[in-house]
Amino acid sequence: MIGGGLAGPEAALTAARLGCQVDLYEMRRMVDGSPLLTPAHQTTEFGELVCSNSLKSESPNTAPWLLKQEMRRAGSALLRIADETAVPAGHALAVDRVEFSRRIAEAIAAEPGIRVMREEVTRLQEPGAGDPDLTILATGPLTSDALSAEIERITGSGHMAFYDSISPIVEADSIDMERVYLAARWDKGTADYINCPMDRAEFDRFLDALLAAEAAETREWEKLDYFEGCLPIEVLARRGRDTLRFGPMKPVGLRDPRTGRTPWAVVQLRKENVRADSYNLVGFQNHLKFGEQAKVLRLIPGLENARFLRYGQIHRNTYIQAPALLDETLRLKSAPWLMFAGQLSGVEGYTESIATGLLAGIYAAALARGEEPVTAPRSSGLGSLVHYITHAEVKHFQPANITFDLLEPLEEEVRKKVRDKKERHRMVCERALAAFDGWWAAAGPLEAGAHGA
Repeated sequence: MIGGGLAGPEAALTAARLGCQVDLYEMRRMVDGSPLLTPAHQTTEFGELVCSNSLKSESPNTAPWLLKQEMRRAGSALLRIADETAVPAGHALAVDRVEFSRRIAEAIAAEPGIRVMREEVTRLQEPGAGDPDLTILATGPLTSDALSAEIERITGSGHMAFYDSISPIVEADSIDMERVYLAARWDKGTADYINCPMDRAEFDRFLDALLAAEAAETREWEKLDYFEGCLPIEVLARRGRDTLRFGPMKPVGLRDPRTGRTPWAVVQLRKENVRADSYNLVGFQNHLKFGEQAKVLRLIPGLENARFLRYGQIHRNTYIQAPALLDETLRLKSAPWLMFAGQLSGVEGYTESIATGLLAGIYAAALARGEEPVTAPRSSGLGSLVHYITHAEVKHFQPANITFDLLEPLEEEVRKKVRDKKERHRMVCERALAAFDGWWAAAGPLEAGAHGA
């Protein structure tokens, strides 16, 4: 088990609880009395929370709540520790960072099935005689250069990303369809894009607000030289008032069928999923505070009342192109002795990282027993998260948090009958938990120590 952040300790504790012997590697360590750290970390402790102490919403029938409910039912070690070290945070689960890390270290030290190895891993190779049966990689967004190169060697060049640019996503039913039109550029292909047209005055108002918007805080270790082909929209805007009109807001070939004219500028929205219940703002990656994004983006015609499932982000992140590489048991298709978990596998967020660590530990324990893992059901939160990272369109794949957008929708007749969104979310959660409980009862691992592996 390589990586001592969140997914690694969760996977190690889970697999050990299920009878496996685990070597847990962590490169952060003390050398000659001084800590050897990554640019992001301040300690050598397991489970250090770098950016926030929140594990998201505990409000019933939200997607983060659903994921945590399933994790609790599956006996997640880190979520139990999070509950024990919680601090008041309204409707969120927030923890005392120091106590959280300390309790994780205690749990690892108390587990006889785990041996901690404080050293950097730079080489990965298929197990031979006497070697561990499986390796789980959970080294996170700041995976070392040496190990990143090794992962690229095994997965193939071009299958890793080191720079995460995420465009905002809006709920489809919050778009004012009276103010937009469907069209493909030059009418080529089907009209799959929603186009938000702007006249010159609307564009100028939007541009002025964008230029005045406050940027998100950048930590020293996150400072990046932006790729020229994937610049934040606010950076493009500062290059000249027409730069966006020749870039992501280019109106050429997008004649408005209602007027017969080409708008001054256009924002295009692309379907985020087959259900078409959420749309991505094409090319609108940015590094603005979320509140600023909401104000600026709601100046776009048709998005005045938009509900955002995700805001734009740009940050340092190392992750594999999971849809091309992983199966639903988190194994590398070309090298099934190697598994991935945490942000390296293509999920985003603390809770999601722990969740994939939990599943990796469960699946690894089954494999170590000589069994084929039974994967979490698609309709559950855990299953939906892994389904996304293993089935998303490779070309547009970006790491994801758990949202209702990833979960299977209710049947169409039910959606038509139940108009209240909160009630629909409750029904999705109820169905997900029922599916999870059925899976766990039938295929969940036995109690600790029932198997030796």
